[in-house]
Amino acid sequence: MPTKLMLQAWAILGTLLVMFVGESTAADPRNGERIAERWCSGCHIVTSGQQQGSDQIPTFAQIGRSGRFDEQSLGVFLRAPHHSRMPNLSLTRSEVADLVAWIESHSR
Repeated sequence: MPTKLMLQAWAILGTLLVMFVGESTAADPRNGERIAERWCSGCHIVTSGQQQGSDQIPTFAQIGRSGRFDEQSLGVFLRAPHHSRMPNLSLTRSEVADLVAWIESHSR
């Protein structure tokens, strides 16, 4: 018979799994594009027609195709950018998922 602690651990794991799957399936790349244009385009080139951005920073197309980040690691990075030169944008989980979906759309 499972112990109470095991049942609690499975319940927590199941909740986290549902949150992760729900977050990734609800991602809206069009909203991610709007977020990128508003918050990221000052440094990154986020669209092909963009006229400003730094040539010292990878474009979103380069990031999407690099293979360095997958959906999960990119999401983790964007939720905690304090370890990099990026500003902390304080994006919600939903906004991060949308932004990741937009960046991932460039990997194709």
